[in-house]
Amino acid sequence: MVSPSPSLNNYTWIKSPGLIFCMAFFLLLYLSSCGDDDLKKTAKLAKKISLDTNRTIGVEIIYSDSAKVKAKGFARVLDKITPATGAAFSEMPKGVKIEFLDENQQITGTITSDYAIAKETEKLTIFRRNVVVVNQSLTFNTEELIWDENKRMFFSPKGIVTKPDGSFADAVNFSAPQDFSYYKAGSGFGETYIEEKFGE
Repeated sequence: MVSPSPSLNNYTWIKSPGLIFCMAFFLLLYLSSCGDDDLKKTAKLAKKISLDTNRTIGVEIIYSDSAKVKAKGFARVLDKITPATGAAFSEMPKGVKIEFLDENQQITGTITSDYAIAKETEKLTIFRRNVVVVNQSLTFNTEELIWDENKRMFFSPKGIVTKPDGSFADAVNFSAPQDFSYYKAGSGFGETYIEEKFGE
């Protein structure tokens, strides 16, 4: 029977003078092998990917139209990201919940997802991972849902629509207005319930 060898923790490796010497040697060797062109390319690449990130914890987002609040969003974490080049965007890595409101500020439906990204220039919000839309007429489950603010429409490549009676349909190329009052989609398969006396 072979007894397991004791594992070295990070502290032991960091304190090892031999390892530090080897790391310094290989770093020096790598830098000396880089030509001027390689170093310039590295500098350009670093400049392109540099980001300025501002993080806010516990955020409420309000969407209004014609001075009326139409929806409220809640995110545990909101990262406002400004790349060195390109358009700024907001990321919600811990998920988001959107509540749709009627004229009396009553909740008419919700969207929840594990992740979301809002592209400000394109006016697109993309919900990803475990996306669930719920309102009085349907429940829609998908892995990606896109809100196009310019078109005031939601789009999804595919998902499952479930009706209050329990019937469901596999929805392909799903689209709906921002209040989800109706939807359009192609369907591969589904299951529905009808009354026993239907057609008599």
